[in-house]
Amino acid sequence: MTRKTRVRFAPSPTGPLHMGGVRTALYNYLFAKQRGGDFIIRIEDTDSQRFVPGAEKYIIEALNWCGIVPDEGVDQNGQIVETASERHPHAPYRQSQRKGLYRQYADQLVEGGFAYYAFDTAEELGAKRAEMEAAGQTFIYNQTTRMGLRNSLSLPESEWKELLETRTDWTIRFKMPENRVVKMDDLIRGHVEVNTDTLDDKVLWKRADELPTYHLANIVDDHLMEITEVIRGEEWLPSLPLHYLLYEAFGWTETQPRFAHLSLLLKPDGKGKLSKRDGDRLGFPVFPLQWINAEGEVSRGYREDGYFPEAFVNLLAMLGWNPGDDRELFSLEELVQAFSLERVVKSGARFNADKAKWYNKEYLRTKSVEDLTDLYIPVLEAKGITITDEAQTPDFAGKTFSKDYVKRIVKLIQERATFVADFWDIASYLFIAPTSFVEKDAAKFWKEENYTLALQVADFILGFEGEFTKESLEGPLEEYIRSNEWPMGKVMNCLRLALVGASSGLGIADIVTLIGKEEFAKRIDFIKATL
Repeated sequence: MTRKTRVRFAPSPTGPLHMGGVRTALYNYLFAKQRGGDFIIRIEDTDSQRFVPGAEKYIIEALNWCGIVPDEGVDQNGQIVETASERHPHAPYRQSQRKGLYRQYADQLVEGGFAYYAFDTAEELGAKRAEMEAAGQTFIYNQTTRMGLRNSLSLPESEWKELLETRTDWTIRFKMPENRVVKMDDLIRGHVEVNTDTLDDKVLWKRADELPTYHLANIVDDHLMEITEVIRGEEWLPSLPLHYLLYEAFGWTETQPRFAHLSLLLKPDGKGKLSKRDGDRLGFPVFPLQWINAEGEVSRGYREDGYFPEAFVNLLAMLGWNPGDDRELFSLEELVQAFSLERVVKSGARFNADKAKWYNKEYLRTKSVEDLTDLYIPVLEAKGITITDEAQTPDFAGKTFSKDYVKRIVKLIQERATFVADFWDIASYLFIAPTSFVEKDAAKFWKEENYTLALQVADFILGFEGEFTKESLEGPLEEYIRSNEWPMGKVMNCLRLALVGASSGLGIADIVTLIGKEEFAKRIDFIKATL
């Protein structure tokens, strides 16, 4: 009988969710949705020493912003589910709240001869490590060293049983079999074989906090939650032999999930894993949302930097996967249809900050003028501009403009922008008159032989009697300049300097018909008096 696809994203709340983690969640989500399966969120918070307040909430908010919404594990209010229900049958979904489960499974392994109790202190292990290093050897806690250490395999039964009762710092370790080849299959990397003599006896459960390590907890929870595929980062690939052996030890091989290990996101130069320091150094975020740590240090986020969530998701999908053709733009729904683990690459995916901006620019171009206007209005209001719903003539003195005026501007500059915030940088002069002029542009264009002609052109514009629209003005304006055989570029750049404060900007007909004759005349008078 074919099992229903069930995958999980199981982050640890030890800080903000890295974009590599979001990609892992995305690939899990796409895999599940394509197969009509379930995408589950589970919080792996068994590392109590590294727990960071607020990190869990951040993880859920980040996934919601991306549209990666779980079927199970998070309620409608964005809270991790603690009580079992029909929709959330495997609650609680925090491992710290499932701690009572794991001891029995750890004991089961000990009783079956697959694990043992270890009583070595950190100091004792440190001394053993130093001793072996001094002899030119590497210390590994396994079959070659375990009988010389303090555990239930090397100590008399009476002694280790007493230690179980009197000590609170013991652990349960997996008993790695001797000289066995573990044969494994990975959905991305293919067949892998590892000899157990190269592996150590990992800690599975700790008496000190009565919590499991990742290795035990994720195997038990994946089994109980009926996970069919485990799609996770390649940093867990070295743990795969242990996980195979744990499934075998528990007798769960028939329901063991298939594994897929994703490659790393690499620095822009391809040398090493992408980190927050790379983002700080090169000027781009590595987190989906802004994060403020306990010391008040702010880490940038894609959302706060003005990226659309669709662009961020599209970018992540293409970092390590390709559709098999040249297509680069996919909605989340289209990604569900196109995604396959077979086309996920084994090698690391190099991050490109310019490509990230390209994606946002492409998505900005697809947005409606109405939507972009609604996004731009808060930017304007933060600059002290008032926007009204009523139609009105632009009021530059009172900094008050109609929403329709904003729409007209957005329509003109949409193709030039990468972010909504760019609209202000591109065309702030359509809301605030320039009070200074780019020095090199003024030196180049505001010369007597240019501005005497430009001022005559200004008089032509102010005296224009036709309908004052771009379509009506543009042709006659150009014909007027050409008929007088004046240099078009110099005259237009001279006028643009007066209107914009620089020689770059929209076309003269666009600018003057937007701001109106009265404001146009004021700006001409201002530059005449200033330069």
